[in-house]
Amino acid sequence: MNDLSYALIDNLPKAELHLHIEGTLEPEMMLAMAKRNKVELPYKTVEDVRAAYQFDCLQDFLDLYYLGMSVLLTEKDFYDLTWAYLERVHADRLTHVELFFDPQAHTDRGVAFETVLDGITSALEYAKRELGITSKLIMCFLRHLPEEQAFEALECACKHKDRIFGVGLDSTENGIPPSTFAGVFEAARREGFTPVAHVGEEGTAENVREALDVLKIERVDHGNHALDDPMVTKRLADQQTPLTMCPISNWRLKGIPSLSASPVKRALDAGLLVTVNSDDPSYFGGYLNDNYRAVFKHLGLTETEVIQLAKNSFAGSFLSDGEKQEQLDRIDHQVNTLRGT
Repeated sequence: MNDLSYALIDNLPKAELHLHIEGTLEPEMMLAMAKRNKVELPYKTVEDVRAAYQFDCLQDFLDLYYLGMSVLLTEKDFYDLTWAYLERVHADRLTHVELFFDPQAHTDRGVAFETVLDGITSALEYAKRELGITSKLIMCFLRHLPEEQAFEALECACKHKDRIFGVGLDSTENGIPPSTFAGVFEAARREGFTPVAHVGEEGTAENVREALDVLKIERVDHGNHALDDPMVTKRLADQQTPLTMCPISNWRLKGIPSLSASPVKRALDAGLLVTVNSDDPSYFGGYLNDNYRAVFKHLGLTETEVIQLAKNSFAGSFLSDGEKQEQLDRIDHQVNTLRGT
């Protein structure tokens, strides 16, 4: 990677469209919150926590992910968590984020929905004022819990439509088709929430098709296995449905054998609106720019393709057309500055 390539990745404005705020909980913060909230964890040191971050599959990660969440109890906890992420990625030239949160994982522990929401959104609002980072918040339903509980989360979200933009679907995909949540997604769409879903990470291209047809999602989170089916691939390319791919996450969870097997390059070559994101960066060891560097190095991307990925991050966002164009113009200006043209 030459100096200009490094400079492009480090300095291009970018959006992140696939980020679980609970997945930014760094070991140091996890232990500090456990201490102040008097939560017992099976770890004594940061090294103990990091040693646990060895995953053989998605479920291995989820078990640790939910354990880590147990330290998040107060509005301040959620504020501190969110602000730490935003401050960190500001250095990566992130200017817009559309982040996920999992309220069911907290309300099941007795933490009020509003406690979670107030902490997160206070940090988002502060970041807009202080860092110029804009945001949209997406509430995810947890697949491993029954749809009736998803309806309960939706009922809470309906009281806060001014702060929650969309709904998503995450947690383990195997054996749980998207249609399982058809009812709550239909209700959410009626209430004006924009639908997205994690599909095609563990599951097949059929899951992607079903999520498009039944849940009527407007963006595919992950979507790796969509590329296994030429018809689904063509549909996504023709409709320019965004895909939010997460290369380091896929590798750490053994969804791909190596970073050179990431489908990002194939998606670009197929004309898909693919974006690069970090997913759960604390657990997977890579924030936004780390993922850009990984695909550049291991997939042999050109600088033009790196620029395209940065532009795709805004084109695939839920910003208005005018806001998207403003960001795209900023990318062009930065490219010209770096190239001295």
